[in-house]
Amino acid sequence: MSNFAPPARYDLPWKNALTHAFRDFMTFFFADLAGQIDWSKRPRFRDKELAGINFGDAPHGVVADKLVEVSLRNGGVQWVLIHIEVQAQHDAALARRVLDYNYRIFKEYGQPVASLVLLADDDPRWRPQAFHNKVLGTVMGISFVTAKLLDYVGRTDTLLASHNPFALVTLAHLRTQQAHRDPDELYAAKWQLTKLLYQHGWRKQRIIMLFNVINWMMALPVPYQRRYWQAVVQMEKERNMKLLNPLEQMFLDDGLKKGLKQGLVRGLEEGLERGRREGAALLLERQLVQRFGPLSQTTRKKLSMASMEQIGAWSDALAEAQSLKQVFV
Repeated sequence: MSNFAPPARYDLPWKNALTHAFRDFMTFFFADLAGQIDWSKRPRFRDKELAGINFGDAPHGVVADKLVEVSLRNGGVQWVLIHIEVQAQHDAALARRVLDYNYRIFKEYGQPVASLVLLADDDPRWRPQAFHNKVLGTVMGISFVTAKLLDYVGRTDTLLASHNPFALVTLAHLRTQQAHRDPDELYAAKWQLTKLLYQHGWRKQRIIMLFNVINWMMALPVPYQRRYWQAVVQMEKERNMKLLNPLEQMFLDDGLKKGLKQGLVRGLEEGLERGRREGAALLLERQLVQRFGPLSQTTRKKLSMASMEQIGAWSDALAEAQSLKQVFV
């Protein structure tokens, strides 16, 4: 058995947190820009359109990529687009790619595009903010705004006290990096952050979202994850709030039984993953039925066989879809 924790899973946690609490994200990392947005008009996620603009394969280290339509308070422009990247690894091509993305989105929509990058890597010296070419009197390029997660390393007390959910997401990311896959250190940090969920008076939906962020991002070896689940179940009883849905609990139990029976830890791991995937599929199915009515057998089968990545993409598309067909495009 490995003495190291599995690689961290940054992509889905950041995407879910951004979708759930975009205004909090802007307020936390880009406060000056957030003050210029008219929040009385609900931001519109345009991730489906973003996926349709051909950028090729996912760039190295990008864990979240969002396109959001917002209105500004000054009324000078009816609406603008904000393109957000969360970059988890040093990438020398980042600045040039921001220029490329910004131009392609502008060309597609003919509207102003703001490019914002959250640098979530572990190199304190890497802070790209521009890309320019100048030749024979011609200047081409872009300057963009960045925020750096490492700037919050020495502000743990402030993050712990903050009511903004992205303070907790930031702590989860930084603690995961700092643990360097040491399971004891990672477990202690994961359990501390999980207990913090109840100290801010957040509504149930937000608590569950942040619980999923912590659980998915801070991946533990199976024995440590088993210990974590047992602690979560006990906390559920004490707090009278279900963090695990019934399907997750069922497959957790099945995984435990399988693992014990076979003398293998893989049974538990498979049970946990299957429970989370089928729980997500069940939630999406319920939302689809509420929006579009009863689903066909073909659609139900499609949901049951989908990966977590597919379910996440369909959930994002649901927000703007006008028909069931548009969800699955």
